[in-house]
Amino acid sequence: MSDALFQTKSVIRRLLEARGLSPRKRFGQNFLIDRHLMGKLVDAADIGPNDCVIEVGAGTGSLTGLLTASAGRVVAVEIDPNLAAIAGEQNSGATNLTLLQLDALQDKSTLAPEFTAAVRAAFSQVSGVLMLVANLPYDIATPLVIDLLLSSLPLRRMCFAVQSEVGNRFLAAPSSGAFGPASVVIQALATVRRVCQAPPEAFWPVPKVSTTMLRVDIREDCRIGPDEAAGFARFVRGFFQHRRKTMSHNAKRSPSGPRVLEGMASLGIEPNARPEELTVDQWTSLFACSQGTESGPSPPH
Repeated sequence: MSDALFQTKSVIRRLLEARGLSPRKRFGQNFLIDRHLMGKLVDAADIGPNDCVIEVGAGTGSLTGLLTASAGRVVAVEIDPNLAAIAGEQNSGATNLTLLQLDALQDKSTLAPEFTAAVRAAFSQVSGVLMLVANLPYDIATPLVIDLLLSSLPLRRMCFAVQSEVGNRFLAAPSSGAFGPASVVIQALATVRRVCQAPPEAFWPVPKVSTTMLRVDIREDCRIGPDEAAGFARFVRGFFQHRRKTMSHNAKRSPSGPRVLEGMASLGIEPNARPEELTVDQWTSLFACSQGTESGPSPPH
């Protein structure tokens, strides 16, 4: 990694202090200052010169510079106008960069239209794949990742740093305490693997939590069609809203209750099972039954 592209803690502090600024907790501003770990994040993404990369939480533009050096196009988003200005100055020579000063989320379940329009425009200029590579702000990580998965954007890959608690949720196995609707949705639509752990000292200011770096690849063999993904997520969330209730109890409350109950019987799901006890394959099969498109068990992914 070129030292000219990487911003150390002292560089970031100098950039902020020159403008009378300091990190804002409100926006979850914890800057990645470990050169090795930032390199691991970029390397894990396998960025090609014809790819389009999304970065959410550009900060002062340190990672942004590395991305513009590797990708065909980069769309970087920063909600803080002061940091967006710094990131723009630090990457003023990048002709392949679109820098947006806005919130990537219109609300917790919707991507901002300006954001998606800019991504589509940038992606139309390359011949490679669309991916996310980012040190994600902790407070928006889960909704952003899920919303990107459920969106119509032709995303193929995501590599990001996220609070370890969130990362563990994305990776969780059935019947574990962390397994929930986010686990089901992300594992049904993609494969998830841990790239590495990042200690608190890899960031400035030092957070009170540890960080995980993940790589998420969209499944080519996904049984949930693009037009079904949002419905699948609503279906799963409906059951987990009452996660301490049994599946049969929740099924009776479901709009497609009779089909769900029939599906449970054909799939061998016990009536007294809890939502967190079902495997991801059982969830995808049960959803198909609720839609009337499947009547029995199917082979695993």
